[in-house]
Amino acid sequence: MTNASKKHDTMVAATRAFEELRKMGVPVIDIQDEGHFRISGEENGDIIWADYYQEYKMTYLDDFGVHKNINKILAKHGLYAEWANPGYLNVYTA
Repeated sequence: MTNASKKHDTMVAATRAFEELRKMGVPVIDIQDEGHFRISGEENGDIIWADYYQEYKMTYLDDFGVHKNINKILAKHGLYAEWANPGYLNVYTA
């Protein structure tokens, strides 16, 4: 597989994950050319999607304060999220 086709596959997977998350109401931002994007940890509404400090002890958050449904969708597309700072998660290729 060439670098160009790997980059294309990554972009397709990231775009699909981005759109699935957006439709669920997850505050996704900044899809980049290389297929990475961000998820806000500050734009929570009725559902806590990401909570760096884990102030809200919700059973649907993982040990790192990320909603388990976010992790499921990212994993399905070969991606994962990691805190960049308390305000947002970066999404990368796994």
